[in-house]
Amino acid sequence: MSKIKYLVRCQACGCTAPKWMGRCPDCGEWNTMVEEPIESGISRSEAGLAPAEAPQPVTSIVSDAEARVPTGMSEFDRVLGGGVVPGSLVLIGGEPGIGKSTLLLQVAHSLGERLGTVLIASGEESPRQISLRAKRLGALSEKLLLLSETDVTVLERQIRHTEPALLIVDSIQTMFHPDLPSAPGSVGQVRECTHYLMRIAKQTHLPIFITGHVTKEGSIAGPRVLEHMVDTVLYFEGDNYHSFRIVRAVKNRFGSTNEIGIFEMTDAGLMEVANPSAQFLSQRPDCPSGSIVVATVEGTRPLLVELQALVSSSYLTMPRRMATGYDHNRLSLIVAVLDRRVGLHLGQEDIYLNVAGGIKISEPAADLAVAIAIASSHKDIPIDKELVAIGEVGLTGEVRYVSQLEARLKEASKLGFKRAIVPDQDVRSKSGFGIELLKAKSVRSALDSVE
Repeated sequence: MSKIKYLVRCQACGCTAPKWMGRCPDCGEWNTMVEEPIESGISRSEAGLAPAEAPQPVTSIVSDAEARVPTGMSEFDRVLGGGVVPGSLVLIGGEPGIGKSTLLLQVAHSLGERLGTVLIASGEESPRQISLRAKRLGALSEKLLLLSETDVTVLERQIRHTEPALLIVDSIQTMFHPDLPSAPGSVGQVRECTHYLMRIAKQTHLPIFITGHVTKEGSIAGPRVLEHMVDTVLYFEGDNYHSFRIVRAVKNRFGSTNEIGIFEMTDAGLMEVANPSAQFLSQRPDCPSGSIVVATVEGTRPLLVELQALVSSSYLTMPRRMATGYDHNRLSLIVAVLDRRVGLHLGQEDIYLNVAGGIKISEPAADLAVAIAIASSHKDIPIDKELVAIGEVGLTGEVRYVSQLEARLKEASKLGFKRAIVPDQDVRSKSGFGIELLKAKSVRSALDSVE
């Protein structure tokens, strides 16, 4: 019998080393290096597998458009690109307790009523626990099958027996393959189980949803190759202090990665937010200083959110620059522009910026609104409640063009805004959707129009 060879592999990033080390040389994590057996190189013929297929010309392959299956939740369908694609493998990541299992249970109930049997394989919860949640959500159905199993080979036999229309695995870190001696959740097990489920999805055209744990940095735990193997990667965002939950696609082979789905967590589960802009602005105060509305775009959806800025005298050697829901480096850039190009002396001021509602803004079209909010708070000048700001700010203080300006203005018009500060660019609608357009070429001219 040949001697088994071992290799030391990091359980956080998948880095390999010839011997054990206390700290991973790649990701820097401590006590994550674990010995794993090296897989023997067995040929396909020795393993009893069929020979590999011969290459085919691309013109001879029939490539019909994939028929998507709507989940019954329009916000979730938006993120997926229009619905569930047969044979797709979808990974959903998020913090513990944010609502991943709740969302998938609601999707399973909706699809089960229209397509047939849905199988939920859980390695974290017992069938009784899932049944209690289904009863609370009103998702009890005879077509919803529950299985408490962590062995992927046993799971495959159950799939062949029940022939479900959808499979949900919660979570991938609890699954294991018996041929690998490493523990569940290790890099080898996560990679092998994901590959095993991907093979089942492609061979049987069965759509599979798997959930994944996240690390303290917010990324999905396990090797990075996990995200490369699956077809779609969705992140569930939100916090315990807001009822809104956002599903964002960071990878999608069947659709756009710019779309988001917005839900509200209630006692009856996750409810779709039909008009998120109205929800985000529902508690806005009347004309305070430092508060302004910005029209941002997530994918094809325009969103109106409130930006709040607070500028106060600092008693520290290095004044604070704090931002919630906005990039801290971008905030420092805008403060430097206001100080240098506009003449606002903010070097000894603490500056705090908050995006109300728990939303995160990443596009530069919110720069102008941030600059106006900071200047308003610094001078203690209230901003018109019916004013919305759109524009990117350059280092020379100019206001640069933004994309989809018409869609932003149309959304603002629906919510009753009367004035908008926009870049000096052409607008296709000559009426401006009933909004008075205040075109600004620089941050200084934009502040003058507000005052």
